[in-house]
Amino acid sequence: MAKLVIRPIVTGYVPTSKKNYHYHHSTHPDKQVDDGKLLLPCISYLIEGGKELVLVDTGMAYTERADKYHHPGSFQPEGFAIHERLAKLGLKCEDIRYVIFTHMHWDHIFYMEKFVNAKFIAHRKEYEFALNPIPLYYKSYEHPILGIRRPFEGLKVDVVDGEEEIIPGVRVFPSPGHSPGHQSVEVETSTGNYICCGDSIFIYDNLDPIPEIHYNLTPPARFADIVECWRSIEELKARAKSREFILPSHEPEIERLLKEQEVFPAPGR
Repeated sequence: MAKLVIRPIVTGYVPTSKKNYHYHHSTHPDKQVDDGKLLLPCISYLIEGGKELVLVDTGMAYTERADKYHHPGSFQPEGFAIHERLAKLGLKCEDIRYVIFTHMHWDHIFYMEKFVNAKFIAHRKEYEFALNPIPLYYKSYEHPILGIRRPFEGLKVDVVDGEEEIIPGVRVFPSPGHSPGHQSVEVETSTGNYICCGDSIFIYDNLDPIPEIHYNLTPPARFADIVECWRSIEELKARAKSREFILPSHEPEIERLLKEQEVFPAPGR
């Protein structure tokens, strides 16, 4: 099998409330969570080394759209759009053969129209919900009622229903909870299987147990279904060789690691 590597690509930044996003309210006394904001990166993952290029999520919207319709203060620096990021790597959107969506929120699916040769893959439940979400999620999925065009409007999206191999060494598996049809992407590499886990967790702290209240993990505060969210984090922890093999979409530590290594696993490992 080809030696697959995973390249994180930061596409912008979203300010988030620690209490309202990262830590479930039941954990606040024990985690001593403050009311502060934390700027989270929006990360896509390029899977290289196989016969065809695979991209996990296409990243967030441009600044004006993100700030107006989503999280005020969100921004996409100049040159950070996914097509601009790929160009700096000597690639074009047309070079990508598969785009796998962990889920179809606005900060994971923008600029889809540029990937004219790609097969888009989402979980069936996620795609169906994205087409007709409840009003609470109109903004997350950019429902037409807002007067804007959805990134996937008029584009074909192929769906999967469970665990499935997309190309040799790359498979998806369900990880619902953050959204109804959230899925994660497991990638076989020379040092073990990495998991691009989307928003199953926001930050690595979500993996930590809290013995004082008998929690085997630290649940996040934003979810569609807390029971599915909890079970999916348990599954993530069970599948991953160790924490370093988990690649979330918003963990700031991933961006810090990019200063030391550009791909996972690091060259020479």
